[in-house]
Amino acid sequence: MIKRIVLIVFLGLLYNPFCIVAQDSIPKIKEITEENTIKFQEFFFKSLSEKSIKNYQIAIQNLEECNAIFPNDKAVFFELSKNYLLLNRTTEALQYINNALRLEPSNFWMLKHLVAIHKTDRNYQEAIKTQLTIVKQNPKQRTELVRLYYFNRQYTDALSLINTLEQENGLSINLKQLKNSLELRKNFIVKKEVTEDLSSLIANYEKNQATFENLKKLLDFAIKSDVQTFHKYSKLGIDLFPAQPFIYLSRGKSLQMQKKPQEAINVLESGFDFVIENPSLEIQFYNSLAKSYTSINKPMKAKEYLEKVKKIKI
Repeated sequence: MIKRIVLIVFLGLLYNPFCIVAQDSIPKIKEITEENTIKFQEFFFKSLSEKSIKNYQIAIQNLEECNAIFPNDKAVFFELSKNYLLLNRTTEALQYINNALRLEPSNFWMLKHLVAIHKTDRNYQEAIKTQLTIVKQNPKQRTELVRLYYFNRQYTDALSLINTLEQENGLSINLKQLKNSLELRKNFIVKKEVTEDLSSLIANYEKNQATFENLKKLLDFAIKSDVQTFHKYSKLGIDLFPAQPFIYLSRGKSLQMQKKPQEAINVLESGFDFVIENPSLEIQFYNSLAKSYTSINKPMKAKEYLEKVKKIKI
């Protein structure tokens, strides 16, 4: 970019018959260009530094200085989009990543970031379109496509892709559990009534059927009667049923009870992605997140989630 700027200015001076060029003119032009470049680099690396300590708004201000010096730089657009997403301002994040992709449409990491924005907005249809482009570049990215199909309630597509992956390379534990979950949906397994006491629930889960339904009954009972059992099985549940939001909610509550609010927040925010058209469950997640943020002395964040609860209609 520097060389191009210098060349354009040089040729403009060279072919302008009304301009007298002194011998020291070109070094002066170079000096100005280098000064701009140094400023650009300083602002850019300052933005990265501020982002690393979560000062996202200050990072954005430094990136805007970069954009004023050298407009239409794809790296600046990309970083602006990242910071806006971290602020949960998805409109701006989408605008800047689209600007960056116009300059380099097939950039793998930019496309993945675009998927992240659409997921935050729960616009899974658009996320799927972008992920299909990513998969064309790298077939290993099909696992994320499975998840997006699931989020978008395209269960047949998700199961079909899982079967393809299984035939080619086998399945990870998470995909096996997701496949079981999808097949349960498909086959409408009839639930059997069990005696509602802790020992029989544990026995039924451990010895007979380690299904999500049995684990849910166990956790619902244990949280009221035996917290140690609740802690144990809520932790186990995430590995066994990674696509079930109730398990994340239970684990989040368990961590809250153990005075580990930040870990609870991490689990709850991860599990919320799996909540689909379930207002009652959304309310439980938001209330649990508000409680955890209060525990780490972030009342504004807690208030934000409580406000979301008020907007939900059941």
